[in-house]
Amino acid sequence: MNSKAYRLVILSLYVAMALILSYIESLIPLPIPIPGAKIGLPNIITLVSLLTLGWPLTLLIVLARIFLSGFLFGGGFSIIYSLGGGLLSLLVMSLLVSFFKDRLSLMLISIFGAIFHNLGQVIVAAIVVQTTSLLLYFLFLMLLAIPTGLFIGLTARELMRLLNKTTIFSKLNPPQKNSRS
Repeated sequence: MNSKAYRLVILSLYVAMALILSYIESLIPLPIPIPGAKIGLPNIITLVSLLTLGWPLTLLIVLARIFLSGFLFGGGFSIIYSLGGGLLSLLVMSLLVSFFKDRLSLMLISIFGAIFHNLGQVIVAAIVVQTTSLLLYFLFLMLLAIPTGLFIGLTARELMRLLNKTTIFSKLNPPQKNSRS
């Protein structure tokens, strides 16, 4: 299997896993009185994909997950809110991975991703209902983003540790052939 076909297989698996985690998350009610609060389980796949496939393919995974889970388990507004949060979160995590990967832990990158995911959703909600008072709601969501981002970062780190023991990713980045030979 060539490298492009292998990347497509891995990308499809990531979309499927993110979709399954979205479904599982929709079944888990959080015992806190904050509407819209979620753990963010699909972000485990987003983080792993950022580290293994890079941001352009991760963008495809995030978009596919948002639209598919929105059509299957949510609705039109869930897609709009998820786009705001998911794309802002992906942008921030991509920048952090690109520029500070060696200085920041995966848990800290995940916490920033969770905070900006919530910020993106609150900005979209403020635009939809046309009031900036919803931005105060972000303070409550930010407090929730810290433990959930930490959990997602820890889980992604352990998943990467286990996956790095396999040969799954060795085919994604095959050794470069010497152009002189």
